Amino acid sequence: MTARRWHILREDASLTLARHLPARFDIGVVAEFPKMGKLRLAQQVRQDMWRALRDVRGFSPVVHVEEQDHGLRLRAGGRVEGSAPRAGLETIIAGVLACPRNRARWAAFAGLRP
Repeated sequence: MTARRWHILREDASLTLARHLPARFDIGVVAEFPKMGKLRLAQQVRQDMWRALRDVRGFSPVVHVEEQDHGLRLRAGGRVEGSAPRAGLETIIAGVLACPRNRARWAAFAGLRP
């Protein structure tokens, strides 16, 4: 899929990356990150979250990144059409967000800022 098919909503110090509008979080997990490029981080998280949940029918990823004084607050999840084990999906997303290898790769790609 090309980047043109994704909606990028920028509002003050936040950014939302979504496939469908309005962006909706039927499921979601929050994580904290140091300051880095919001769009690049959102794209990488969306990609890895999609890889982990691609077999879930009706799943459409959404990533929201908000800049705060201490760093970034990221919410990853999205829309789920139909029945799906929401708690199980959130556990998978939490695992993707907590993985040290993912976080290191995302930081390198998004230009971690000291």
